[in-house]
Amino acid sequence: VQLQASGGGMVQAGESLRLSCAASERTFSRQIGWFRQAPGKERAFVAAIWWSGDGAYYADSVKGRFTISRDNAKNTVYLQMNSLKPEDTAVYYCAARMTYGTNRAPAGYDYWGQGTLVTVSS
Repeated sequence: VQLQASGGGMVQAGESLRLSCAASERTFSRQIGWFRQAPGKERAFVAAIWWSGDGAYYADSVKGRFTISRDNAKNTVYLQMNSLKPEDTAVYYCAARMTYGTNRAPAGYDYWGQGTLVTVSS
């Protein structure tokens, strides 16, 4: 599975961005997750969605501000980020998991895309 993340950029606090994660296939993977890594910090779970059904879940820090969605026809998962805060600044990664689950650890994901940088200024 190859993943291509895009959509990062520099915005001011309160503004929005939409990240995209294009997957080469969705036959074998079961869900896509978004993670982020700020400078000097460990990679942290943001949100995840299953390719089928209604499964989606979020980190508490982004719940109510971020929305994860998918377009199965395009093999693409989106992360709509609203009301961005300076603490959302990080490199954002998408990852694919071969099984369904609610594992939030990066080690629970099997394939990773390159990151896309999101910078939120105050």
